[in-house]
Amino acid sequence: MGSQEVLGQAARLASSGLLMQVLFRLITFVLNAFILRFLSKEIVGIVNVRLTLLYSTTIFLAREAFRRACLSGGAQRDWSQTLNLLWLTVPLGVFWSLFLGWVWLHLLEVPDPNVVPYYGAGVVLFGLAAVVELLGEPFWVLAQAHMFVKLKVIAESLSVILKSVLTACLVLCSPHWGLYIFSLAQLFYTTVLVLCYVIYFMKLLGSPESTKQQTLPVSRMTDLLPSITGSGAFVNWKEAKLTLSFFKQSFLKQILTEGERYVMTFLNVLNFGDQGIYDIVNNLGSLVARLIFQPIEESFYVFFAKVLEREKGATLQKQEDLAVAAIVLESLLRLALLAGLTITVFGFAYSQLALDIYGGAMLSTGSGPVLLRSYCVYVLLLAINGVTECFTFAAMSKEELDRYNFTMLALSSSFLVFSCLLTNWCGSLGFILANCLNMGIRITQSLYFIHRYYRESPHRPLAGLYLSPVLLGAFALSGGITGISEVFLCCEQGWPARLAHVAVGAFCLGATLGMAFFTETKLIHFLRTQLGVSRPTDKSM
Repeated sequence: MGSQEVLGQAARLASSGLLMQVLFRLITFVLNAFILRFLSKEIVGIVNVRLTLLYSTTIFLAREAFRRACLSGGAQRDWSQTLNLLWLTVPLGVFWSLFLGWVWLHLLEVPDPNVVPYYGAGVVLFGLAAVVELLGEPFWVLAQAHMFVKLKVIAESLSVILKSVLTACLVLCSPHWGLYIFSLAQLFYTTVLVLCYVIYFMKLLGSPESTKQQTLPVSRMTDLLPSITGSGAFVNWKEAKLTLSFFKQSFLKQILTEGERYVMTFLNVLNFGDQGIYDIVNNLGSLVARLIFQPIEESFYVFFAKVLEREKGATLQKQEDLAVAAIVLESLLRLALLAGLTITVFGFAYSQLALDIYGGAMLSTGSGPVLLRSYCVYVLLLAINGVTECFTFAAMSKEELDRYNFTMLALSSSFLVFSCLLTNWCGSLGFILANCLNMGIRITQSLYFIHRYYRESPHRPLAGLYLSPVLLGAFALSGGITGISEVFLCCEQGWPARLAHVAVGAFCLGATLGMAFFTETKLIHFLRTQLGVSRPTDKSM
């Protein structure tokens, strides 16, 4: 498969995932806004911080390293060994679920049962939900490696929507169930997610005439189960060693990703109510990151991993593939920068209005608007970091990954220190400031690697971080106009004034995007030729 074909598949994977996730997330957004009005801050804090941290930590430690290692393999591989390696995520998940569950029950502060009932059951069910999700890992990696575009998006979106519907029904019908509501909904979510993958592959492998079935390395469902290969080796030891390198890195990345939740959970710097407010703002602020940046990062990590050979430098790569990778990286950097700047500039003037619509006075008063405005700056850094790290982790050799682990260790340690210091100084805002600081350091590390990687080639992908001065001026003017509009029109003057404020923002956004269309012609060409192309022969499902 040529680099251009891989690029086309990765681009369509990202664009299809983006459009479908926007639709499904909007539905989930409305359902969550409805549910939020029936919950206390303490319940939100326990579910969204404490129990979700248990679930995400178990999942991340059990599978992240396996995913990255198994997606880094080339076309010539023994897939039975790769699948065997992936099945090891299940016993690993059981171990982490039991260990972390014991910590959550016996070492952490237990909430008042009169305020947050059934905490123990919540811990058990969230841990079980993590193990259930890991049962679908071999199916997920196989689908991702063969770029089945819609399967992942539909499975995850359908699961999230059904989870939200179930949560809303239980909150209305049985509010006295407490944490049972969210625990059962989480278990239901992972079960539906795994069943979507299993049913899809059962249907696909049962249709021998399917063109997609003929491209798969398995021909029946039993081939997906653990088995002894013809070579006698249960796993590919090269992949296993790469998994170990990624595991050490993923452990540190998890601390950076969920660092504020670990600080809140283990150091009790905020009460459960304040934790709930912060997490709602955090989820709302990261919504665009999950909708736009995450699908792009996941899809183009696969592209870079397939096009570039991990153990070779730039001079030893195929020059055509190296050039395509540079063009793609430059375009993605410019796209991430434009999207991040748009969110930052317009987020400042519309944070309070968004919180008021989403959660009412509970969110739009107090620290909520300040937190969301600060998070808009963090989203800009998230956008750039997602692109730079997806290239860096795909191009690094095993030795470079091992060395990078020490950098991640230093970042993790500094993040925890800065989080504690800044939180004591300025409350929950300190978490966002600490995240911005660490994200800036991670971006610097990745930019340095990219600069060194392309130093001896004629390609300069980091040029994607330079925007037209005219476009930057348009962003600055839009920020000033919408800021003035917020002062005079939002948010105490009633809905007519609010709608006028929205209209001002829409006009400024349209003018800014129009300026981007005329100044960023290279990016527009990339989007038109890659993300906008859809062929009838695509692996669209």
